[in-house]
Amino acid sequence: MTRMPRHVANIFVLAAVLVTTAALADAMSPHDWLARMSGAVQTTNYEGTVVRVRGGSAEAMKVVHVVSDGVIREKVVAQEGNGLEIIRNGNEVHCILPESKSVLVEEWDDQSTLFSTLPSSDIHFGADYDVSIVRKERVAGRQAMLLAVRPHDEYRYGHRIWLDIETGFPLQTKLVDNNGATIEQVKFADISLDAEIHSSAFAPSYSLDSFTWITEPRESHRQVVESDWRAADLPSGFAAESVNEEQLPGTEQPVTHILYSDGIARVSVFIASKTSADIGGKSRLGTSNSYSVANGDYVITAVGEVPASTVEKIAKSVQRN
Repeated sequence: MTRMPRHVANIFVLAAVLVTTAALADAMSPHDWLARMSGAVQTTNYEGTVVRVRGGSAEAMKVVHVVSDGVIREKVVAQEGNGLEIIRNGNEVHCILPESKSVLVEEWDDQSTLFSTLPSSDIHFGADYDVSIVRKERVAGRQAMLLAVRPHDEYRYGHRIWLDIETGFPLQTKLVDNNGATIEQVKFADISLDAEIHSSAFAPSYSLDSFTWITEPRESHRQVVESDWRAADLPSGFAAESVNEEQLPGTEQPVTHILYSDGIARVSVFIASKTSADIGGKSRLGTSNSYSVANGDYVITAVGEVPASTVEKIAKSVQRN
């Protein structure tokens, strides 16, 4: 019997794997995809070029990301502008600003720099959101499955998520308003998944010997507290997730910070002593809206990546029991 050449056999094996992967993808439910995505974001090593579009402007970033024993190591380098570099090791983050020759040291607790607002399979869809599979598309040269997460009311944004069929990793995400307009898009132009990445990839591109190091307050400056402040008129599905007392930069007195969430959208409410008659009202920074209102001797500020009507509704409803 004539033996099949090895390269031909490999082609047949690869074809069989691709067919099997496609069949499994077609059989998966939206919740299966979200569960797969959650695992991929937490465990996948990758490097590539990301383009973020928001507010009519685009920025390209080179990203290198490794997870080892649950610890995130990451380097993000801006490809234009001021040459900003962000280097992360666990929760400690160094923001390198070459123009001002300074390094800002911060502490982050987000599991993902790029995808911190993605929904998970733990969300109870049906009450406040629906999730559906839309179609297959190609992103960054890879086959992807497009999922749509649609809110039921005007108090939260929708999501469009393109998941790599082979791994479940998010190759592209969009945050959309109630009219379907894109608020923010994060998209890989190119990506290498599960690549071997050497530790030297996380070294700074600059010599930092003459840089000024500035350390922001650590998370230990937050204290979990009981509070008698409550939001009396929350949008459906929102509930208090945590209550802390924090010392914010530029404030003499600690402020109470209540985090509200519906499982996807998050709104932070800050309650501070009123120091002047000038109340900020509504404002917007990037994709986040904020609203401030006076309440006796206090100022209530709600801020989050949600519509302006949401932060206004929550801030105005906060009262002391």
